[in-house]
Amino acid sequence: MMAGDRTSQNSYAARRDCRGYPLRRVRRSRFSLMAFGAALAGALLTVATCSTVTDIGTSIGQATGHIDRGQAEALRRAARDVERSYEDITPEQEYYIGRSVAAVILADYETYDDPDANAYLNRIGQALALASERPELFGGYRFQILDSDEINGFATPSGLVFVTRGLLRLADSEDGVAAILAHEIQHVVHQHGLQSIRTSRITTALTSAAIAGAQFATRDEVRRLTDVFDDSINDVAQTLTTTGYSRSSEDEADRGAVHLLKRVGYDPGALVRVLERMNEQWESGGPGFLQTHPSPESRIEVAREEIDSSYRPTSISTRQERYERHLGAI
Repeated sequence: MMAGDRTSQNSYAARRDCRGYPLRRVRRSRFSLMAFGAALAGALLTVATCSTVTDIGTSIGQATGHIDRGQAEALRRAARDVERSYEDITPEQEYYIGRSVAAVILADYETYDDPDANAYLNRIGQALALASERPELFGGYRFQILDSDEINGFATPSGLVFVTRGLLRLADSEDGVAAILAHEIQHVVHQHGLQSIRTSRITTALTSAAIAGAQFATRDEVRRLTDVFDDSINDVAQTLTTTGYSRSSEDEADRGAVHLLKRVGYDPGALVRVLERMNEQWESGGPGFLQTHPSPESRIEVAREEIDSSYRPTSISTRQERYERHLGAI
């Protein structure tokens, strides 16, 4: 043994813990490192101040010899990632997230080139958005018709709302169009898209924590952890554009749409009529709405329960005239 090694060992043996007892050198293993990282990640999810727990945990880990200085810093970085996962996404971030999602949608769908029809859709949508629980967004609400016979609609986190010609054909009146847009606006109001993104970010942070605690893992183990990160990103895109929102989110959007329609003066029963027409074309497992939304029958029940039987909407003939003029040929 070299003299420097003996000096180093003697120096380590001279160190004492907070109670005055000599510190013992503990043999580290890949298993103990990963277990320590996993335990710390679990603790981060159960307390409000992640930094405090991490500082305590990493200090103990270093003092007992389970982790070195570099590994402690890696775990502290992972803890900061977890903390950021719970922060509210800013309006600016929501705006750019929505733009990115819109780009994915527009890569698969052509826009409907009819300025008059799109302007009419935006007038209805803006009136509803202004009466919603989130009337102001960083980039404002925008509504666009997609040139597709598929029955489908998308609402990005930033208030960009897309509806296909096929979906609009289920509406035979302005009230029906308003019902479709009110449902999509409620997805933005309740931030259903951002909820999926937040979940993914938490998953990413925990993956980072796991990797930090597994610095001596094999290449295959690190590759599997990296795959978990990649899959979490894919899950976000699939939720927003392929698999759709959960049943509870769809019910929440339908209930909110009923109240938004009444607030503006539209007939909330129009939502039921749109869903009934959708149900006539329903084929489980089919494309568009058929793939990303729950059965219209169950949604009809939710909407009917939310509509006050005593509510009597005002019938305005000019609405039907506007609808026929702007969307009659959709």
